Amino acid sequence: MVEIAREAVFGSLSTIFKIAVIVIPLMVAMQLLKDYKILDRFADTLRPITDFFGMSKQASFPLLIGLVFGISYGAGAIVQSSREGSLTKRDITLVVLFLVNCHAVIEDTLVFVAVGANGFILLGSRLLAAVILTYVMSKWLDRTDPQFK
Repeated sequence: MVEIAREAVFGSLSTIFKIAVIVIPLMVAMQLLKDYKILDRFADTLRPITDFFGMSKQASFPLLIGLVFGISYGAGAIVQSSREGSLTKRDITLVVLFLVNCHAVIEDTLVFVAVGANGFILLGSRLLAAVILTYVMSKWLDRTDPQFK
């Protein structure tokens, strides 16, 4: 019984350490990228994706934030952008749908790889699901409510 408890404690601590080694440097790096406006340049690279889904250019920043930082931070970026009036209802709907399926791709993938998952399969399946569902929703919005803004 003591051996099981010891294995549980040390196994858990080992996993927490592996996660911390990945997450803490990522969080520091992302904050620096944000502070030095480098994320703004990365957001421009998402322009083909936002065009593909029929989103405005302004949707690329919350999309990028959610992809890199996660759903909570992405939601904060969505709320802030919508308060500023830079996102349409369509943008918000499609960004949220995409991020529900595919958020924090770097952090989540690295964390799951650290505990034994195949990162390519994990990342690929998440991206594929997000792209398919968001594309279908964008076309459905076009068909059912072309004025949805």
